[in-house]
Amino acid sequence: MNNIQQYIIICYSTSQMLRVDSLLKALDVTTDLIPTPSEYGSICSTAIAISKEDKEKAEKILQEGNFAIKGIYPHKIRKLAGLMESLKHNVISEPFKAIIKKVEVGETLTKEEITFLLKIEGEAELKVLFETADRMRKEIVGDVVEVRAAIEFSNYCDKSCHYCGIRKGCTVPQRYRMTEDEIMEAVHELHDVGIKTVVLQSGEDEFYTVEELTKLIKRIKQETKMGITLSVGERSYEEYEALKKAGANNYLLKIETTNPEIFQFIHPDDDFEVRKQCAQWLKELGYVNASGNMIGLPGQRPEDIAEDILYFKKMGIHMIGIGPFIPADGTPFEKYPQGSVEMTLKAVAVTRLVCKNVYIPATTALASIDEDGQRKALQAGANSLMLISTPPKYRINYQIYSGKNMIDLDSAIQAIKDAGRKLPKYLKILPEEE
Repeated sequence: MNNIQQYIIICYSTSQMLRVDSLLKALDVTTDLIPTPSEYGSICSTAIAISKEDKEKAEKILQEGNFAIKGIYPHKIRKLAGLMESLKHNVISEPFKAIIKKVEVGETLTKEEITFLLKIEGEAELKVLFETADRMRKEIVGDVVEVRAAIEFSNYCDKSCHYCGIRKGCTVPQRYRMTEDEIMEAVHELHDVGIKTVVLQSGEDEFYTVEELTKLIKRIKQETKMGITLSVGERSYEEYEALKKAGANNYLLKIETTNPEIFQFIHPDDDFEVRKQCAQWLKELGYVNASGNMIGLPGQRPEDIAEDILYFKKMGIHMIGIGPFIPADGTPFEKYPQGSVEMTLKAVAVTRLVCKNVYIPATTALASIDEDGQRKALQAGANSLMLISTPPKYRINYQIYSGKNMIDLDSAIQAIKDAGRKLPKYLKILPEEE
């Protein structure tokens, strides 16, 4: 117990967690919001981390405030016992072996060590990296693959991101906005097959006001009680707060890159500091916070990807989407080369080793450049999949990159089986599909 450096406070609800966190901060207890360790609850919830020096003070504050919390627990270091012994017959370099030894005992990897892992190329070391990440995945989140589904309800966008096929001014087959009833029809189709969380995604389209989105969120909750992930871009604190109060559970806002120069190059009308501020607001408001990056962006180095991974860890991101850069026709970046499958898989694996207690999707983008990409990602540390559930008449027009693979339930099930993983029990599938 003397080796415990940090404790975590587990609350009964998000609203209680936010009240407790606000109270502790007001009384000079330093806190951080992190994904709940799997041994204490769902990763898609948030715990309050405090130092061991503040533990007694926090306990007294909560007792005096009559907060009936689940408990305060030691935040244990995640180790992989016996890892080095299992690798004794593998031919790997001494620097690589030293890093893997740190993973075994749960020590924090430095940026230099993360970069080293991202740069490895030998078949033997790649195999060890992927297998180690896979073991970390198994011990933390198990073998069941989380399946979610996205409804891309509008391809209008006010931004001019150089890489995106629905950017403002880009020629797309047809712009569209789904009506509330159309969205609800797609939501009910997902609910009927057992999907628990729907992702509502669009370009940054001001047509859908907070009032419109609030109405939609409340209707989904009333009719299906499904979890709701929003992905509608940068909004104000007040808007994020209103959407959270309406019932939104999660929010996906990718950082794409933490290199400010690359960020500005790919986002000519965005501000890097604003994007980071939005992510911080989402964290403070108690959203299950999702982010991610693109691998293979123009000018990107392994060191930049290492910084991305450290950002995800520091920000306490719950779900991290890592996909290759894929150029979109008709954009300023259409002639740039796409990102590498191997580097994407390395980034997935290293993110699992560094961030540990998170959900990592096997992304649609990866499946779009490698038909076996999702299976590979699931065997390199990933543990979730997202279906593309936009109605067929619209989905061809939501081409944020060219050649997008429209992952459906059948292909997701096949990828899960091919990876040797387990289907979630909530899916309502026919016996012959199991």
